[in-house]
Amino acid sequence: MSNSIFVTGIGTGIGKTLISAILVEKLKADYWKPIQSGDLHDSDTLKVQSLVSNDKTVFHQEAYRLTQPYSPHKSAALDGIVIDEQTIIAPQTENNLVIEGAGGLMVPLNDNTLIIDLIKQLEAEVILVSQNYLGSINHTLLSVEALRNRNIGLRGIIFNGEQNTSTEDYIINYTGLPHLGRVPVLEAINKQTIIEAGSYISL
Repeated sequence: MSNSIFVTGIGTGIGKTLISAILVEKLKADYWKPIQSGDLHDSDTLKVQSLVSNDKTVFHQEAYRLTQPYSPHKSAALDGIVIDEQTIIAPQTENNLVIEGAGGLMVPLNDNTLIIDLIKQLEAEVILVSQNYLGSINHTLLSVEALRNRNIGLRGIIFNGEQNTSTEDYIINYTGLPHLGRVPVLEAINKQTIIEAGSYISL
């Protein structure tokens, strides 16, 4: 799907949900989280929904809603099921679609399939969310290399959180990818700050 953007991160806790909310609001795009693992009462879909103001966005049902807060393959096993990636089909929409992954690229869905394989299957273009910390250059470059090895399109990188110009410049210069912006630490996260944060991102 050429109008699909898959938001993935260089690890867990990088800020994919925050960036997804900003992108959804900025683009007035639809939102879809294929696999929710745990926190069903406070899912990422519900979080993004609570932060988006426009009346155009449609929030699509998850393909899998797993009750345990672990890697999808483990959560599914605890729920007594096996994730079948072939059943994960992107919702039909004429709108742009922001798809949010679970964890990083090499997170397992089952014994044979990873999140990166799902991205390839969905034919979505990736926006990679990075964050500046010791080791983030390594994690970011590994993520880019993995995506390129599978010939998955990369729209660019968004940095989330504290600025580190040296790190950001190195990553961008080495990969040659577009620097789509950096979202600073937001003092508050609400509908208004999500709207305003769209100005930090250039697509």
